[in-house]
Amino acid sequence: MFPLPNEEKKVSNYFVFYLIHAMQVGVGILGFERYIAKSAGHSSWLAIILSGVTILALIWISYQILNRGKNDLTAIHHDLFGKWIGGLFSLYFVAYYTMFVIVLIRTYVEVIQVWVFPDVYHWVFAGIIILIAYSYVTGGFRIVTGIAFLGVLYGFPLLFVKYFPIREAYWGSLLPVIDLSFKELLSATKTMTLNFLGFEVLFMFYPFLKDPPKSQKWAHFGVLFSIFIYLITALVSFAYFDQDQLKTTIWATLTLWKIVDLTVIERFEYVGISVWFFIVLPNICIGLWCASRGINRVLPVKQRTALIFICAAVFAASYFLKDRGQIDWLNNKMSEIGFYTIYGYIPLLFILQLIIMKVRKQI
Repeated sequence: MFPLPNEEKKVSNYFVFYLIHAMQVGVGILGFERYIAKSAGHSSWLAIILSGVTILALIWISYQILNRGKNDLTAIHHDLFGKWIGGLFSLYFVAYYTMFVIVLIRTYVEVIQVWVFPDVYHWVFAGIIILIAYSYVTGGFRIVTGIAFLGVLYGFPLLFVKYFPIREAYWGSLLPVIDLSFKELLSATKTMTLNFLGFEVLFMFYPFLKDPPKSQKWAHFGVLFSIFIYLITALVSFAYFDQDQLKTTIWATLTLWKIVDLTVIERFEYVGISVWFFIVLPNICIGLWCASRGINRVLPVKQRTALIFICAAVFAASYFLKDRGQIDWLNNKMSEIGFYTIYGYIPLLFILQLIIMKVRKQI
């Protein structure tokens, strides 16, 4: 009922690095500093490390589940809980991936509207992005993987732009190094969750790896690189802005791009936002592929048909999200749902699978 993909559809293990990292570094990195600083001030960079370590642990748990199941999440749900209950759990993840895509598209479109084209309707940009993503996803998982690979390569040079704010930064702002309570640290860590979400796509593309169990190290490397990117970004922002400025700056990274002084480019933030499209696009493509793949595995629907339905739903949701308050509400809801999904359901599934398989004497 849940056949494995053909060998020609699979990708090499090292591409897991790009797939995981591409999902974790998206539009959220443009303004996450403000949210974690509200909880723990300039010491909230510690929350990035703590949150990242917990994600590494969850990656290990996820691989234990997948290695035992030897298939994707839909097959594991079916094997453990049966057709109907397992199907409901799988459809939850379809909705989860879809909501993730909605958050990405609407948040990035807001950035375009605020910084570049304030007079253009948001649904125009949403429609264009969805059509571009659809064209890539219909090419199959190998095409989606290639987009993730290119997205990481295109985004890496933007790290060197941090040289300009570093020149004017006051590193004394980071002192004392640990100036927060345990409660504040936990609050900032929970807030950081939204930015590290995305590794859950591993549960869908696992069978498309040539030697899945051996790909685990690349997944960990992808998370470690994400931690590094977020940590560098936060430290530079915390050293450049004081706490009062940071708490009122919605897009800290974009604001820092305004001080970039290049002879050939007067407004670098326009270039940065344009380049960032190639970083956000892989997130959207992977999310759409996972959601459509999930429907195809659970229901008697072709993946392309499911993809059209999901794209229409994403466009409709993006159309009705019109102001900043609604977008903030959606981001907060996604963060909360994601928090309980990765820290609650994934460990619970790990325990249930272990118990059920031992009862059945499969392990």
